[in-house]
Amino acid sequence: MVITHHGGQCFKVTLGDLTLVFDPISKKGTLPAVRFGADIALVSRNHPNMNGVEEVSFGGKEPFAITGPGEYEHSGVTVQGFLTKSEYALGKSEEEAMNTVYAVSLEGMTLVHLGALNDGMLSQEAREAIDEIDVLFVPIGGDGVLDAAKAAKLAVTLEPRIIIPMHWDGMGEPKSLEAYLKEEGGSAEKVDKLTLKKKDAAEKDGAIIVITP
Repeated sequence: MVITHHGGQCFKVTLGDLTLVFDPISKKGTLPAVRFGADIALVSRNHPNMNGVEEVSFGGKEPFAITGPGEYEHSGVTVQGFLTKSEYALGKSEEEAMNTVYAVSLEGMTLVHLGALNDGMLSQEAREAIDEIDVLFVPIGGDGVLDAAKAAKLAVTLEPRIIIPMHWDGMGEPKSLEAYLKEEGGSAEKVDKLTLKKKDAAEKDGAIIVITP
């Protein structure tokens, strides 16, 4: 599979002819909108920076949209969504918003995207359902989601093979990526795309990979 970063919390995962996208950016968002076709679109938080399903209806592809908790299966991909909380971009009368953490199984690997999570612990249901995590997408920007310290602490408890920080490009607090890397000891691999096979992931142990948009 190939993973690319499209700003904010948006990541495209391609596997042969299949394209999956996490948190596609809408035209109504504050970040540059995405424009490509996807077979599966997962939305963690109903906000224009994360809910641009229409923007990935392109090139003959009409995405299967997943916008909340539950169990799903499409095109051989299994998805579990778990209800969590976010404080990202709350309205005036809101104290918290719904966020969905997704666990996606494909090509023998498990990808977990935490969305706009601001709770430093996952629910017991999520912890029991999610087994070994090959790739963990973790928000690190603060400002309504996990900050660098909470993100680092949660990542340690989840024991993923690969950690991909998000919510630092175009959103989040200034220099949040630097703060996160400092929390994690300063070492990270930076790439413009991540090409990954199961055997590659199996050799990793908490490796931090920054995918630049």
